[in-house]
Amino acid sequence: MMILTGKTILSAVKPPYPYGSEFVQQFLFMLRLCWLPLMISTIAFGYGAPGLQAGNFLIIFGAIDRLGGFFVLASIREFAPFVTAIILAGVGGTAITADLGARKIREELDALQVLGVDPVKNLVVPRFLALMIVTGLFNIYALVFGIFGGALATLTFNAPLGPFFATLLNNATTTDLWGSVVKTTIFGAIIAIVSCYKGMTASGGAEGVGRAVNQAVVIEFLGIFAFNYVFTQTLLATHPEITSAIK
Repeated sequence: MMILTGKTILSAVKPPYPYGSEFVQQFLFMLRLCWLPLMISTIAFGYGAPGLQAGNFLIIFGAIDRLGGFFVLASIREFAPFVTAIILAGVGGTAITADLGARKIREELDALQVLGVDPVKNLVVPRFLALMIVTGLFNIYALVFGIFGGALATLTFNAPLGPFFATLLNNATTTDLWGSVVKTTIFGAIIAIVSCYKGMTASGGAEGVGRAVNQAVVIEFLGIFAFNYVFTQTLLATHPEITSAIK
């Protein structure tokens, strides 16, 4: 996978660039495939987990107006990137693995190499770039609907929305926002590399493609969790100002 990552990055920056149309197709394919599951998931989880659960805790202390500040920690830093990555891995990543796996089983990838067509440049690079960009954009999408779920939770407690958005905007920083987008974009790169690798190395017929899809999802989740730990520790260490208590 590391070798494939290096080849993909080199192929992406090295001319020629024959993958423009494939990139657009993959980008639009991911948008069509993932926008509805992501919207439902972010609203539902934003309303349920950080919304109602944290609201029940804060209302004990009469501090329901601080729920917006909690959403900076729960949604912007962790919740939205995780949900975005999980949806893209479970919906988009599996589609990529199954597609490339089927091509491998039908020996289409070998036929491309015989014709002098580089499968990495023409198949992996457009999926790699499309997943990185669409995952970063979907993170903003998930933030909006996650905060919408938090607003619904606030209304459930018959609390005004003014303090929710006041504490949210008072505690949110540009570091939180760009850190969330950068982290999610790299999540997309992890999903793309693992999905393409497992698809291009599938063997054993249709059953082998199914195994490759299952293995890809598991590895993607583990890679996302591991990278999230490293990235978050690094971000908090290099920007200590965002570790201050919720105001």
